[in-house]
This record gives sequence, C-alpha cells and structure tokens, in this order.
Amino acid sequence: MFDVDHSGVIDREEFKKVMSLMRSFNRQGSTHKDGLRIGLKVGQPVENGGVVEYFFGSDGNEPLHCVRFSNFLKELHDEIIRLEFSHYDVKSSKTIPAKDFALSMVASADMNHINKLLDRADGLVKEPDLKDIRITFEEFKAFADLRQRLEPLSMAIFAHGKVNGLLTKEDLKRATQHVCGVNLTDRVVDIIFHVFDTNQDGNLSSEEFLRALERRETAIRQPTIPGPWGFLSCWFSGRKCSLKQVVL
Repeated sequence: MFDVDHSGVIDREEFKKVMSLMRSFNRQGSTHKDGLRIGLKVGQPVENGGVVEYFFGSDGNEPLHCVRFSNFLKELHDEIIRLEFSHYDVKSSKTIPAKDFALSMVASADMNHINKLLDRADGLVKEPDLKDIRITFEEFKAFADLRQRLEPLSMAIFAHGKVNGLLTKEDLKRATQHVCGVNLTDRVVDIIFHVFDTNQDGNLSSEEFLRALERRETAIRQPTIPGPWGFLSCWFSGRKCSLKQVVL
C-alpha cells in the first residue's frame, strides 16, 4: 500500500508513518509514544534508532526491500521461538520433556480452564506411552508456526465439526498439513490430545485447544478502538468473533 511506484522498496519516512499507525491501533503500542516505553528517559529522540537505523542505515538513505523485511520478520519469529525452547531445555540436550511442551501450550489458557489443563499436563509423567517422549526444536517450532496460522486452522476445524462432528488425531494432522502447511509429528499430536481431549474419548476438545492458542498469540494484539481496524485485528488473531463473521 505504501510502495506507490511498485519499486519493491519504501523509504524511512514512509516506514515510520506505518509504524506509528500500527502502534496507535495496538493496546501496548498505543502507550509507547514515538516508540518510547513509559518511564524511559533518554537525552534525544530514539525514533530514528534501533530497527529504523538497521533497515535504512545511519544516514537513513538506504531503501527497505520487501524481501529483506519479510526475512527479518521470519528470523525474529524463529529467534523468539528458539529462546523459549532454550528456557525449557535447561540441560542443553536439544530436546525437552513432553510435560514441558504441554505446559508451553497451556501457559496462556483461560483462567477458568487452566487448572484442568495444568492437571492434564502434569499427568503426562504417569502415562507409560508419553512420559519418556522428548520434543525436538523442529517439533516445537512447527507447533509455534501453527499458532501463526490460527485463522485458517480455526476455519478448517469449524467446518469439519459442522460436517463430521468429532475431530480425531488424523483429522487434526490433515488440517494442519493441508490447510496450514504445517506437519505435526505423531508424538506432538499425542501430547495435544492428551491435554485437550478433556473427556478422554479419543476426540479433540477443539474449542479449548483453539482458545488456548489464540490467547497465546493475541495477548498484546487487542485493538484499542472498535470498527474496521478492530475487526481486522480480531480476524487475523483467529478469535471466534471473526470466525462467525467470516462464515456469515
């Protein structure tokens, strides 16, 4: 939208305008005027520093290519996931226990349901087929990538439920692979079902599963105002309100 001459690049001033606009429609960003955190004291403006200087150079004259920006976002996402994985990989074994993986899934669950989900996660150590499972970084990252595709995943699960009812392990794997382009291993799916198959009938409690993922990804994305911007934020976060509106 801001690359008006279709050159594939934008300049510094255009980028700063976009970032200012995005901050104004984000609950956390709206409190950070000009990119400054509340209580941060500096001797000079920082708006032109940090990521702006990284993209456009110290003199601000370097153009920002779309490919470079896209790669930056992907690398940033991957690095955040790696830091989270390292938090659980305390022995630097390059794998984490099934219980820790389960805890990472339910960390931001609804407070009305979190105790039940935490109990299910704790119960993994008592399951003979699951207690010794170790999750690799690749498996951990695949699940994190799935959280980035909540809108199509929600739609796929919603549509499947309307047509076929219950969601089995094979159904979930097919949805993640064919709709979201994410391959989940059998052991990751087994852990998901152990935690979110709350009545233990072999079928996923999809509403609680999607709610836990959605809360994890959208805690800081809530719109500060209603209307089109709020609707778009709701849509891309995969919340149920957007799902109903899309279907209608």
